[in-house]
Amino acid sequence: MSDSTSTPWRIATNETEAAGDGNTQESTTGNGPKALDKDELVYDERHGEWVDPETGEVVREGEIDRGPEWRAFDSAERDQKSRVGSPTTNLMHDSGLSTNIGWQDRDAYGNSLSTRQRQKMKRLRTWNERYRTRDSKERNLKQALGEVERMGSALGLPDTVRETASVIYRRALQDDLLPGRSIEGVATAAIYAAARQAGVPRSLDEVQHVSRVEKMELTRTYRYISRELNLDIQPADPEQYLPRFVSDLGTTDEVERRARSLLQNGKQDGLHSGKSPVGLAAAAIYAGALLADEEITQEEVSEVTDISEVTIRNRYRELLKARHDRREERRANAAV
Repeated sequence: MSDSTSTPWRIATNETEAAGDGNTQESTTGNGPKALDKDELVYDERHGEWVDPETGEVVREGEIDRGPEWRAFDSAERDQKSRVGSPTTNLMHDSGLSTNIGWQDRDAYGNSLSTRQRQKMKRLRTWNERYRTRDSKERNLKQALGEVERMGSALGLPDTVRETASVIYRRALQDDLLPGRSIEGVATAAIYAAARQAGVPRSLDEVQHVSRVEKMELTRTYRYISRELNLDIQPADPEQYLPRFVSDLGTTDEVERRARSLLQNGKQDGLHSGKSPVGLAAAAIYAGALLADEEITQEEVSEVTDISEVTIRNRYRELLKARHDRREERRANAAV
C-alpha cells in the first residue's frame, strides 16, 4: 500500500470526491484515532478506497464512481459514446424528452446510408417532426422558445436566464394570456422580465433591437404579464449596468468605483426616482471618467449605452451636484 507506483492513487481535488458525510475522517494510529481532512487523504481509483498516506490505513471503502467509464475529447465523440440522453430543459417545447433522429445519414458503424435508406430516413424525420408538434399549443411553444433562445444568445444572457424566460412564457401560455398578443411580443417580454429577475438587466432598447416587435408593444406586454403572473421584479438598479458598460468602454476600475459612488450619493438624494436607470448609469460613467482624469467623450458613452448625449449631460450634472451637496453637508457636520 505504501508503494505509490504499484497502485493508481491520486489526491482528491473536488468536493464530489469527498469521503464520508463530513469533511474529516478518523484514522487510527499508535497514539489513537486522529482526524484527517479530506484533502489529506489519497484515493485508490481501482479499489474505491480512501487511504491515509502516512500509515497506509484504509479510512473508507466501497466508494462508487457514478461517472462514465469512457473518455471523450470533443462533443462528437461524447455524443457517440454516451448511452443516455441530454438532460431535460425548459428551453425545448417537449423538455428534450422526445426522440430526435440525427441528420448525418450514417448507421451505427459510421457508414453512409444508401440512397434508398436516406430517402426513408428523410420521410421518418418529417413524420417525427410533425408528431413532435402535433397540436397548435406545441407549435406555439416551439416557435416562442426558439425566439427566447435566439434573443438570449444575441443579448449574451446565461442559460439560467433563458430557462427562466421559458418558464415565464409557459406560465403565460398555460394561463391563457396570449390571445390578442403576438408570440414574439410575449417571448420578448419574458426574456426582458427574466433578465430583470436575475439581476443581469438589459435595457428596453437593447431587447427591442434583437426582437421582432416594436418598443411600445414590448412595454405593454411586459407590464401585462408582470401584473397577471405576479412576477417579483424589483426596480432596475443603475449600478447593475456599470460593469458591462465599463467593460465595453474599456475604462479602468477606478472609473467604475467613482461612478458607483456617484450613483449611491444620487440615490440617497432620490435622484433616481422617475429617471431611466440606463441613463443614470451612462452619466455616472462619464462623470466618473472626468473625476478619474480619463479621456472619454459623451459620444463614446452614448454609442455604448444607447443613451442620447443630451440625457448624459443633464444626468451627469445632477450627479455632480448631488456629490457636491453631500460633501458640503459632511463638512458642515464636521464643523459642528
